Amino acid sequence: MEREAPVDRRRWLGLFFIALGVAMIIVDATIVNVAVPSIIRDLHITSTDAQWVQEAYTLVFAALLLTAGRLADRLGRRRLFLVGVVVFVVSSLIAARAGTGVELILSRVVQGVGGAMMLPTSLSLINANFRGRDRGIAFAVWGSTIGGTAALGPLLGGWLTTSYSWRWAFGINLPLGLLVFLGTFLLVVESKDEAAARGADVFGAVLSVLGFATLVFGLIEGRTYGWWTLQRPFNLLGVHWTLSLSPIPVAFLVGVLSLSGFVMLERRRNARGQVVLLDLSLFRITSFRNGNIAAGIVSLGEFGLLFSLPLWFQNVRGYTAFETGLALLPLALGSFVSSGLGAQLGKLRGPAFTVQVGIALEIVGVAGIGATVAPTTSWLVTSPLLFVYGMGVGLATAQLTGVVLADVPVAQSGQGSGTQSTTRQIGSAFGIAILGTVLFVSVGNDLSRQLESVPGLSAEAQLQTVDAVTGSAGAVIPVLAQNPQTAVVGQAAKEAFSHGTRNSAWAAAFFLLIGLGASTSLGRSGKGASGAQ
Repeated sequence: MEREAPVDRRRWLGLFFIALGVAMIIVDATIVNVAVPSIIRDLHITSTDAQWVQEAYTLVFAALLLTAGRLADRLGRRRLFLVGVVVFVVSSLIAARAGTGVELILSRVVQGVGGAMMLPTSLSLINANFRGRDRGIAFAVWGSTIGGTAALGPLLGGWLTTSYSWRWAFGINLPLGLLVFLGTFLLVVESKDEAAARGADVFGAVLSVLGFATLVFGLIEGRTYGWWTLQRPFNLLGVHWTLSLSPIPVAFLVGVLSLSGFVMLERRRNARGQVVLLDLSLFRITSFRNGNIAAGIVSLGEFGLLFSLPLWFQNVRGYTAFETGLALLPLALGSFVSSGLGAQLGKLRGPAFTVQVGIALEIVGVAGIGATVAPTTSWLVTSPLLFVYGMGVGLATAQLTGVVLADVPVAQSGQGSGTQSTTRQIGSAFGIAILGTVLFVSVGNDLSRQLESVPGLSAEAQLQTVDAVTGSAGAVIPVLAQNPQTAVVGQAAKEAFSHGTRNSAWAAAFFLLIGLGASTSLGRSGKGASGAQ
């Protein structure tokens, strides 16, 4: 036993650095939220560009997770994790020095590549290096890290943006990345699937990336180019769209066909015994299948809300980026508090019950936001609601990981963790896209209706005002409100943006309710329902 103690300490220290790496890539998905208004002003980008600053990272992240998980099994999990750290840090430095919106978005694309190498690999490293009760604890640490740091991102981003510059929201990844690289290299044991078959599922990877990318593109750009009829000129890589039909339904069609083709291809390759990107036999594991459904839907509701709230705090309530981070801090506090309680509740009633309690608390918090947000709503009102919501995130996120991967064989841990991570990230990508669309469509419609009753405001001026508010993601609202000549319009914009934020919250609550329904089947998963084995 004395010989094993140092090895055990190294393993837990290694988990700390793995968790720190996970924290770094998850924070980067939310740290930008409160910096968006500053980025819009500094780089002169539109609200759609602002969504892509966030979506480019999440989309590429989600699209490549399956491929990264499979590569980790074959090439070495620690090796791919370390390569991902390097890619992530270098692209973060490029993002910090970006001079245009295009440069920033492209750097975020590369960040997504690095993050995709790290996230599923971190889970498969845990799955390979821990057993029994220790594995359950390690999964809880991993899940709690995601829940807590997703909420801490806005506070960190707000402090860096207010005290220094939004560029430090990316620059901070340099010292963190160095720590993660050194700690993982020195303390984490390498592992791989020695029995992995040779070959690659290149076509499957292309279909999955194309499918996810086009679907999210359609959700984000639908309000810009029109859901059916083309509303404004569109060009892609210098090629101009000449049809009256909008490119959005075409994107949706390509997405559905690509993902359908992907499933058919994987099924055929599975039947032939060929190497596959996604082993569909994993979905015969009840805990894996049901847990993934619940995780995807819950992520859709969770992360979409974190796009709209920071914009509302800053542009309607007039908070600074740091004050916005403080206003969102109760979410992180609730998550950290409940993560410890979740482990005890999981022992008493099982992980499935804990997940359901967590999702129910999330619904209460989000629905409360939907019922109370108004131009005069104070942080004193939102804080307890965000705390309850954060408690739900802490309970649900930590336990879902253990449920999903509990029965997955270690040899397939890369694929299993990659699939689970992909489900979460696709859910969050769709969440930002769908709830962002709900926000801006609601704002545009409500503001148009209100401006019709403003005396002396021409139809052209009304249209320009609506475009300015939605196009700047609300950044022009403070300017309109402070100018005596446009104060009435500014107040109408505040009302409209609050209405859009309420609708976004209600939409999030709706998806979380579906996730709660999906989670009721988790208790039937046998071993997975009782924790990691």
